[in-house]
Amino acid sequence: MSDLPVRAVPRPVRSRGQWSFSALALPVSGVLAWGAQDHAARASVPQPGQGTAENIHVHAAPVPPVEYLPQANPVGQPIRMPATVHHPSGHQYDWGVFSRDNGEAAGFGPVGRYGVARWAEDWSTLRNRAKRDDPFDVLKYIPLTRSGSVWISFSGETRARNWFENRPVLGAAHVADSGRFTVRNLYGADLHLGTHVRLYGELINADAGGWRPYGYGSTYRKQLDAQQAFIEVKGHVVGAKAGFMFGRQAFLDMPAYVLYYRMSSSVPLAWNGFRAYAAWSRVRVDAWDFVGTDISPHGMFHDTEDYSTRLYGVETTWAPPDFTFLGQAGYSFLDLFYFGTKAGGGISGVSAPSFAVQQGMATRNNFGGRWHGIAGPVEFSVGGIWQGGAFRATGPDSPSRPINAWSFSSNAGYRLPHDRFHTFVGMQADVFSGGDARRNTVGTYSQPFNPQLTYVDASLTVSESNMVDIGPEVRMTFFRSLSVMARYPLYWRYSTQAPVSRPGALQYAYHYNGSFIGMAPQATLTWQIGPHLSWGQTLSRFMTSTALNHAGGSSGTYYMSNLSFRF
Repeated sequence: MSDLPVRAVPRPVRSRGQWSFSALALPVSGVLAWGAQDHAARASVPQPGQGTAENIHVHAAPVPPVEYLPQANPVGQPIRMPATVHHPSGHQYDWGVFSRDNGEAAGFGPVGRYGVARWAEDWSTLRNRAKRDDPFDVLKYIPLTRSGSVWISFSGETRARNWFENRPVLGAAHVADSGRFTVRNLYGADLHLGTHVRLYGELINADAGGWRPYGYGSTYRKQLDAQQAFIEVKGHVVGAKAGFMFGRQAFLDMPAYVLYYRMSSSVPLAWNGFRAYAAWSRVRVDAWDFVGTDISPHGMFHDTEDYSTRLYGVETTWAPPDFTFLGQAGYSFLDLFYFGTKAGGGISGVSAPSFAVQQGMATRNNFGGRWHGIAGPVEFSVGGIWQGGAFRATGPDSPSRPINAWSFSSNAGYRLPHDRFHTFVGMQADVFSGGDARRNTVGTYSQPFNPQLTYVDASLTVSESNMVDIGPEVRMTFFRSLSVMARYPLYWRYSTQAPVSRPGALQYAYHYNGSFIGMAPQATLTWQIGPHLSWGQTLSRFMTSTALNHAGGSSGTYYMSNLSFRF
C-alpha cells in the first residue's frame, strides 16, 4: 500500500443504476474517529467531461469514508474515487475524465491530497481563504502580487524507513540477518507566474546506516542537491490543455510496473530534457526525450546529466464512452505507447552461458499498451509489451546481439457491494520472458529504470524479468484511517536458461535446475495517523522451493516500517 496521506472523500455504492455514497467531510480532529452515519439527501453532480447534471440519491452506508491515495494503478484502491466527484480541496488539476480515480490517467502520476510528483498538485483554490482548514495551508498558497496571479506554494516530505531481513535475497546476499535504516528529505517550491508559466524546484538530501547492511549506494545517501528544477509553459492549443516542460523533472506517464519514481530507495528517479503534452476531452498525447541524472558524484550540488542513459517516446490515452455492466456504471482507459531506453552497466547486463553477468550497453525499443478501468463492481488492468533492440557487451570487437523479449501483466478483482470495509478481492498474474544464454538473441525482458518493484513482490526479492507470477490479493479499509493489503503470490522462472530475477542478480553455489522459485505471503498495514503523518508496515515470508534450496538458496523474512511526514 502507499504510504501517502489519507483524505476524506465520498464513498460510492452503485446499485440499480443509482449512486449512493456517504458524503462525510472529516475535520483533522476526526481522522481517527469511527462513526458510521445513516442519512439521505439529494444532490446534482456533473459528470467529468459533460455539461449536463444528474440527480443522485444519496444514502450513507456504515463504511469508512476515506481514501488512501495516491498509489499507482487504480485497480485495488482501498476506496475508489467516484467518477462524479472531484477532489474537494482541488489538489488535482482538472483534466476532465482523466482525473477519475487517482488521476493517474492524466499522465502525471497518482494524486490524492498530495501527489507522487508534488508539482502535480493544484493549490490555487486556497486563494479563497474560507477554504483553508489546515495549519499548513498558509504555505500552500502565498500570493506575491495584489491580484494573486503570481503565487508560490511550498511542499515538503521527511521519510524515515527501516527494515529487517533474514536471509535476504533468497540467501544470495550471504548475510544471515541485516537491519537497515534510511532517512530522506524532499522540499520543494512551486512558483506560478500567471496562468501560463510555472517554475518548480526541489531539494533533496538523504542518509543511511544499519547493522550488517548491504546494497547501499548513491540512491540511499545524498548530500544536498537539486532533485528537480524545470520550467513549464502551458495554455490552450487547438482545443487542448497543452504544455511544455523543460529541465530536471519526475516522469510518471507509464504503467507503474514499467517505470516509476524509485520510491523504495531514498533518491527518486529524475530526468533531464523536455516533455510536451496535450489533453482533449477524451484523448491525450504525451511526448518526451530525456537523459538520466548522474547522482554518483560526492559533494553538494554535484549531480550532472548522464548522457549515456536515455528515455524517449510517445504515449496516447483514449477514454472510450462510458458504459454499463451488470446494471452499474463503468468506464475505461486505453493506453498505447512506444518508448526507447538506453542504459549500460549492471542494469543492462544479460546472461552468459556460465550464468555469469555479461555487462554492456542495451538499447530497447518498447511497443505496448494497457487497458484498465472499472466495470461496475469489477476493476481491471491488462497490458503487454514487446521489446526489440540490441545489446553490445563491454569490450573491444564485441558483437551486437538482437533483443526479442516481451511481457504480459494483468490484475482484476471484485469490489464487494455494500461492504462496510470496502473489500476488494482480486487476482494478479504476470509473465516476463527469459532469455536463453546459449543463443545469440537476448530473450530476457528487462526494464532498467525502476518500475514499481512492489508490484511484483513487496519484499523486493524478485522483479520483472524471467518470471511468471500469479496469486490472489485482498484489500480492506478499517475505521477511517487503517487499510490492509494481503497477497499470496507464487513465482516460477520463465526460462531455466537464465537466473532468477534480473540477469545475474542471484547467484548460488550450485546450479539451480528448477523452475519453481517459491511463494511469498505478504501483508501491508497502512495507518494514516493524521492528515500529514502516515505509518506503513510490510511483512513478508519468502518460502523457497526445494530445488532452489539444494542450489544454495534459502527462505527468508522481510519486515519494513515506513514513517512519513508531508505537507
